[in-house]
Amino acid sequence: MAQGSSLISKVAIIGAGPAGCMCAYFLQNDFDVTVFDCGSPLRSLLPTGGGRCNLAYGEYDFKELAKNYPRGEKFLYSVFSKFSTADTLEFFKNIGVETYTQDDLRIFPTSNSSKDVREKFLKALSRTKFKKEVVTELDFKNFDCIVVATGGHASYSFLKPHKIITPRPSLVGFKTGQKFPVGVSVQNVKSGGFSGDIIFTHEGISGPLIYKISSVNARREFPYKISLNFVDDINLQELLNRNSKKSIKNLLSEFVPKSFAEYLLNMLHINPDGRCCEITGKMRDAIMDLLQNFEIKVEGVSKGGEVVTSGGVDLREVNSKTMESKLVPNLYFCGEVLDIDGFCGGFNLQNCWSTAFVAAMGIKEKLDKLSVVAYN
Repeated sequence: MAQGSSLISKVAIIGAGPAGCMCAYFLQNDFDVTVFDCGSPLRSLLPTGGGRCNLAYGEYDFKELAKNYPRGEKFLYSVFSKFSTADTLEFFKNIGVETYTQDDLRIFPTSNSSKDVREKFLKALSRTKFKKEVVTELDFKNFDCIVVATGGHASYSFLKPHKIITPRPSLVGFKTGQKFPVGVSVQNVKSGGFSGDIIFTHEGISGPLIYKISSVNARREFPYKISLNFVDDINLQELLNRNSKKSIKNLLSEFVPKSFAEYLLNMLHINPDGRCCEITGKMRDAIMDLLQNFEIKVEGVSKGGEVVTSGGVDLREVNSKTMESKLVPNLYFCGEVLDIDGFCGGFNLQNCWSTAFVAAMGIKEKLDKLSVVAYN
């Protein structure tokens, strides 16, 4: 028992984000729970899903779900087996948040409002105390257990002796040396086994496919090159023959936006307004090569786009069955403070919900055992 408390165990949670608040929810009915944060609780939930709160992903097999995490896949097997996508939806239903699943399997509240989710979540935390305070050290004198749920952007200085994998930006757009037609988007582009949409920006390139690429390569040193494929295998010569009087720019616009088709042709020094019958075999091959092997030199990440980080507490120092530190007894972790990060689509919030639940159950089991020992 904590000093000064002979009946109820005390739990401190550092961080009032999704993970910290989820952990508090599952502990508040059994223990004296205090959440410490220098800002407003659940403020980081508001921008998620473009303000609509993409709170989960509709994959119910825990091993398949874990495949969407470039860091932490195997660690999450145990975690997701204890708190799954179905459990997440049940939790939100219990606090008054109804949900729906899009065709792409992303799950949103029927209100399409992060603000609505936040309000109902906070209402469900009526037994939890919140303190607006910056924590600089772990206080085990006044608390039986401490949960660190500070996310991927906070300081790790008070977590010694734990090894911290240096956080790097993930799920971000790229800065490039090349200048593209700004605002142009291309759909169903392929690269490195992934597919998705891209958009060219004033800094370089962004969009769902680029977020996946940035996630997988989060720890790769800049600069490096990526290759994009804009079209499946097509018989371009046959298309040229069938559309001999059409401009080559208009023919290619059947596969990519016209402004981008013009950009590609200018790269090859081919007149965009030239007719298809004027395209030589050499030109044809160069066009196909550019459409299927479009190389971009990535020089860095775009500013302001970083939401998720790759890095944090080394998973080898955390028990995946309880989320307790293997180095410091009664210290627990959950959420993005861990070296876990997923793709876009609700995966990073699912990490928060699931690791928070497992941490809460780990704490409950330990403190219940201590209570029995103290009683006897």
